[in-house]
Amino acid sequence: MTPLGVKLRALRAGRGETLKAMAAGIGVSPAYLSALEHGKRGKPTWLLLQRIIAHFNVIWDEAEELQRLAGLSAPRVVVDTAQLSPAATELANRLSREIGRLADGEIAAILAILDRAGRS
Repeated sequence: MTPLGVKLRALRAGRGETLKAMAAGIGVSPAYLSALEHGKRGKPTWLLLQRIIAHFNVIWDEAEELQRLAGLSAPRVVVDTAQLSPAATELANRLSREIGRLADGEIAAILAILDRAGRS
């Protein structure tokens, strides 16, 4: 799942809404919405994100959070390290190979380092 997918599922569950009902409400197929929630589809378009925000009638802070999560929810990421240091290139390559083997706590530790660096 993606960060946005987790949030969408929580919003639906919190309101007792089925996948089928939400999909109809935002104008997509249930299969597409399921794929979006599970990270099998890329981040939604700006227009679709606006329909999701309107569908749930969320307040500004939550709308901004949905937009932030959408920006962090591309399931396939390309990192261009051409202008970076050799160490940065090594990091990107090693992370791409090892991310599937990291425990949740290790991922949280890496995210905390990035948060402290102000690059989240």
